[in-house]
Amino acid sequence: MTDTLHTPPPTAAAHHERPFTGHPRRWEKERARALRTGHVRDHTCSADCEPVLVHERTRWGWLAWTVPGDGSPPAIPHQIGVLTPAATRAQRLALRWLTRRHAQHIALATIPGSLRLSTACVALISLLAGVFAARHGTPVDIVLPAVLLVPVLAEHLPDRLDARAFEHVRIVEGDVPCRYLQRLAALHTSLVQAAAGSDRYELRRSAEIGQHLLWDAADLLQTRDARSASAELIARERLMLQLAHQVTQVLKRTADGNAPGTNQVCAPARPLNPYSSGARPTTHPGPRHAPTPPLPKGTFPMPQAELSQDIPTLDVYLLFAHEAYYPAAAQEINTTVVAAASLLYPRVRQPDGARIHDRLVHGRRPGEIVPLSTLTHELNEGADWPAVGDWERVTTDLLHLVRSEDCDALSLGLPEIARALVCTGPHSHVRAYDAAADDFIAYGPTDRAAVLAEIDKFLTSLVAEQDLWPGDGLLPPINSADAR
Repeated sequence: MTDTLHTPPPTAAAHHERPFTGHPRRWEKERARALRTGHVRDHTCSADCEPVLVHERTRWGWLAWTVPGDGSPPAIPHQIGVLTPAATRAQRLALRWLTRRHAQHIALATIPGSLRLSTACVALISLLAGVFAARHGTPVDIVLPAVLLVPVLAEHLPDRLDARAFEHVRIVEGDVPCRYLQRLAALHTSLVQAAAGSDRYELRRSAEIGQHLLWDAADLLQTRDARSASAELIARERLMLQLAHQVTQVLKRTADGNAPGTNQVCAPARPLNPYSSGARPTTHPGPRHAPTPPLPKGTFPMPQAELSQDIPTLDVYLLFAHEAYYPAAAQEINTTVVAAASLLYPRVRQPDGARIHDRLVHGRRPGEIVPLSTLTHELNEGADWPAVGDWERVTTDLLHLVRSEDCDALSLGLPEIARALVCTGPHSHVRAYDAAADDFIAYGPTDRAAVLAEIDKFLTSLVAEQDLWPGDGLLPPINSADAR
């Protein structure tokens, strides 16, 4: 992946340049209504003017446009709202609530302020209903409080609902912030349209990442000015452009008939999506031992009794999960496998790395992939970690080595269930809710073993000719007898 900003796809450039792109009749209808019922933006507007807004709802939020008095469509939205990523149905209903037409108000002659027209209508209806109920024998001490309470609720409940709904959106106003977010929204809309109706994981994942980028940008623009947040905003726009470029290439390959099958299954059954760092000269040449075959159903990997605890097995790999990053647009990396010897790198926290290396290489099968969670299980469910080392600092240092290409690694984008399984001990279970069956599904040691066996296949193909390069200038391993 390069840092070059790709040219936006032609379809993306057309999105949101004007209100209701592709639906000019909708804009004319909304404009005519605004001219009849509200204050349009013209030369008579002052800073205190509140011109009528026309809300254009999208899958990711909304754009609110003013209506210029000269009849021309506006070029920049007055306001942009971004819905929280992975929004629930209730949160999407909150978006529709916030983009409703604002209630008309009735000015009160004797009392300062105004009253919603809807509140006046509700008060009249509740009064008529109260009179009707009283005539049919309902006690007045029940009717009167109800008649008084209903208009109060009608007047104040919308404000409470507004406050709750605003928790799920980020709203940006002002020409400069809106112009930036307008460009980002145009790119994201192209991702959403490409993913709509498609079962390709790359397209759907690109749309998900785009929603996160749009949300992050809106949050930055809402809490900071565009100048102070320019570096973060540029980084997000660059990644959004790369996403759009990648989606364009995927669609082009599909149209040309050169793409692989499009019937990929979403997580947790989708492929593990491996990416490896560039090939490097290894510091310990030699063929890798053949991996252990996939285990039969009902079993899980455990150190064999005949394996000696005194003789280290150097051909071992450490698997650890970490916060996801995206080195190539939609390619999510959330789990990494490195050679055990990378723990001896001087830039890894020491002597913690050397102590973890000592624990990692004893009592293992040649070529074994050992998850960090397995070490936690062996260290009295984590209670003995303080005596060994700070595993969080060590894995953070290892990830920095991988990202700076100072050692080789197998980088994985594991599905949620697979990642959760390798983050738990060999005897643990993971429960996931299946919306289709309206029930919970339990994943256990057998499923964990299957995930590790599939990772081992990827690793085997990667190191078929040479092993993972652990880095240069490694420290000598510690003496196991002294360490224990």
